[in-house]
Amino acid sequence: MSPLSDGRSVSTDDDAPADTGDHKNARQSVVIVDENDEPQGVANRLDAHTGEGMRHRAFTCLVFDDDGHLLLAQRASGKRLWDTHWDGTVASHPVEGQSQVDACAERLEHELGVTPDQYGDLRVTDRFEYKRHYENAGLEWEVCAVLQVTLDDVSMDPDEDEIGGLLWVDYDHLGGNPRYYRQLRLCPWFEIAMRRDREGR
Repeated sequence: MSPLSDGRSVSTDDDAPADTGDHKNARQSVVIVDENDEPQGVANRLDAHTGEGMRHRAFTCLVFDDDGHLLLAQRASGKRLWDTHWDGTVASHPVEGQSQVDACAERLEHELGVTPDQYGDLRVTDRFEYKRHYENAGLEWEVCAVLQVTLDDVSMDPDEDEIGGLLWVDYDHLGGNPRYYRQLRLCPWFEIAMRRDREGR
């Protein structure tokens, strides 16, 4: 558990192998939802990410600077699912009774050291369902809310257990010219969120 600025604690966001029953994520839950993102109860987090999977609530957040650059964050090598892939920018799961906005604010602080006084427009802009398997390690089956935020202050203190690297990119150039960025393995939920965002403009 890592402390937040207001004294709360938040668990790290890596996913352990399904056979690691004593891993901290085996004691965590995710919110199971229907196709309309309506809650249907909770389930063990590892169970939701292995076997056939369970549809659950999630979010991803696109973090921008004032010039329209997007911050890509590389998932740490210790992640079980999509390790070393690049995300734009943080992604996780709300706990029961928690909004995606509140959960996202927690992840921004925990993973990047970005606090609410550095932005003022954190908002949900989209929502979609997807299902993707990752090698033989597990899968994501999520109704994923997309949030966006623009940082007034881009100073950060990334958590090395969560973040393997950071890269500011021109958002429109990335979206319009994926061949130039093929050396970056992008997380599938981010690719979907970016495509939908650009198509909706």
